[in-house]
Amino acid sequence: MANINRVVLVGNLTRDPELRHTPSGMAVCSLRIAVNTRRKDNQTGEWTEKPNYFDVTVWGNQGENCAQYLSKGRPVAIDGRLEWREWDAQDGTKRQAVEIIADSVQFLGGRQDAEGGQPQFVPSGAAQADNADFAGSAADDDIPF
Repeated sequence: MANINRVVLVGNLTRDPELRHTPSGMAVCSLRIAVNTRRKDNQTGEWTEKPNYFDVTVWGNQGENCAQYLSKGRPVAIDGRLEWREWDAQDGTKRQAVEIIADSVQFLGGRQDAEGGQPQFVPSGAAQADNADFAGSAADDDIPF
């Protein structure tokens, strides 16, 4: 059986993209996105959102486009894979991180979304739901597995 390493996230940039180039001239863009997870507080019964933060690396022309057209706050959809890396820090300690290597980055919403507007993308089944009561969708029943 083949292994699968696939990640799909929809979130907002927490900072402006950072573009750099390898010695050979290949563009490398670093993104950081926040993706909220909804949870029900067991004590109050209220729904709360907890942000999760992810580092994303985008290579080549797509990385250059991200650096040119994206900015802090902009909603994006990321499709990629997880990569674990390890290195020695300047103080001699071993460091490690898991990051997402993007295969594709889809720009969602418009440029005004970076200035506090709401993203144009709404997950299937959530468009008509009241956010305070939304714990899933009827579309979940349509999943074939």
